[in-house]
Amino acid sequence: MLKTPLKPSLFRFRTASCRSQHLCRRYESQDSTRRPVPWRQDTGVDQPSVLIEDHFTRSTLFTFDFFKRLAKFSLVGLFALGITGWTAFEGVHMWVEKVELAEDQDNEVRRWEWDRDAEKWSGGSIGGTDSALGFKARHAVRSAWIAQNWGTGSGASVIGSNAFTGRNPSTGSLNIIEARLEFAQNFLAIAVKIAEERMSTGSVRPQTMVELLSRHAGILERMGTRDALFESRSQYERVWAGLPGKGIEAARTALKVGDLNYRLGDSEDALTWWARAINLTQGDGNRLPTINETPTVPESAPSSPSAQRTLISTLVSLSAYYSTSGQLKQAQSVQEASLSLLRSVPSPQSLASASHPQALHSLYLLHRSSLLSIHLAEVLYALRSPSQTSIQYLQRAAESSERVALALTGLPFSHPDAPGSAIPHPPASEAPLMSSFQKSLAMRKPAKSLLRDARRSAAEAWNLIGILSEGPDSGKAQGGEGMERALECYERALGWAGVAADQVGGIGEAGEGTPEAEWKLIWGNYVRAREAVRKQVTKE
Repeated sequence: MLKTPLKPSLFRFRTASCRSQHLCRRYESQDSTRRPVPWRQDTGVDQPSVLIEDHFTRSTLFTFDFFKRLAKFSLVGLFALGITGWTAFEGVHMWVEKVELAEDQDNEVRRWEWDRDAEKWSGGSIGGTDSALGFKARHAVRSAWIAQNWGTGSGASVIGSNAFTGRNPSTGSLNIIEARLEFAQNFLAIAVKIAEERMSTGSVRPQTMVELLSRHAGILERMGTRDALFESRSQYERVWAGLPGKGIEAARTALKVGDLNYRLGDSEDALTWWARAINLTQGDGNRLPTINETPTVPESAPSSPSAQRTLISTLVSLSAYYSTSGQLKQAQSVQEASLSLLRSVPSPQSLASASHPQALHSLYLLHRSSLLSIHLAEVLYALRSPSQTSIQYLQRAAESSERVALALTGLPFSHPDAPGSAIPHPPASEAPLMSSFQKSLAMRKPAKSLLRDARRSAAEAWNLIGILSEGPDSGKAQGGEGMERALECYERALGWAGVAADQVGGIGEAGEGTPEAEWKLIWGNYVRAREAVRKQVTKE
């Protein structure tokens, strides 16, 4: 049975409708994959915002990622910084161990025994530090050397000390101590404590303990306070107990103990130790002096250069004791005998032709003769000898000290504007030490100390000459020109004691190594003499 065909218009309508429904279902199926699942309406909770939720998630993840990267880079930076700092720290210590504390291998240095006088920091004849001390103690020893020689960078001085009280018992005032010395003695105290513990086990050699105690005692001595001096003497006595009682090292220790007893007011003990030091320099270490034995000047000097330096230093200490204790006749006898002994010691024909170690040895003895001449001039003046006699000794002392200072700095002895003349070189208080001495491991420190002492003794000698030139006897001898001569002497003393006014833009100031009290004394004498000369010129 044939069905009635649809009408063309109706067919077209149905076809279009079916196509439209099919496209709608296809679009809905595709859109359903992109849209979130519809929120259930029966929960009673409002549908959240999709945009807010997505922004919060991205912000949180970004924050976590930022801090994660920051922590990672910070840890890497701290690790790199720590490695760099530790490498620099150990590098400095290795430099001190292998270079600064190395033993001087120069044959001339060994010939003149400057290596025997050099400071030992527990390494003995091989230099450096003793490996038996361990990691902590060896680093403490090197840190003590660094603090003493390179400074601490935390200021020039501190008040008080960990080793003793910071107040002077006699005056009640606070003791000002150099920071570098305080840090150095603290580090050495740690090393000494560790060495004592290891000594009981036998892992540290006795010489290591002796060297550490010597360094600790030397630093305490330089602090200068009474408590520090007592502690220093105690340390040196322990050093003496650890030595065999003979040899140059024992003689130097006896000299140190004698000087400390003198500074502490124990004169009888000081004389005993000085007598012991003199006997040891003569090779007579088996005979110990009695309590009341008076030290005597030997008739001949020892052949050892180190023994010669130790002997003459002992005689200078003995001379200073007799001069300041009122025993003037005894002082004069010791000073004249000591100067005669020094003249018997062979010296090079020319410092220019001598090796630097030999020249330094000769300059050392020359400076000690300058100190003895100053002592003798003061004693003779106190014994009421003519002023001109004292002035002659002082002029000899001033010239010797200036010669030492100029030789150590490499400057000529005559005036640079008149070479070959008798006009002396002007004072050079700021001239640096010669590089040949500066580069030597064994001679650097004694040369620096000798240069400082030579400048101070030159200033002292010229200042005393000026004082004696102001006297009535000197004024008559010089035809009434005593005050003008005194002014010239004070000016030269100021030149050696401080920095010139044109270099600092003022009236001048104390140079390195010159105590402020000495500078003020010389400056006061100079001002007084200058005003007196001005008044004298005005009257004329």
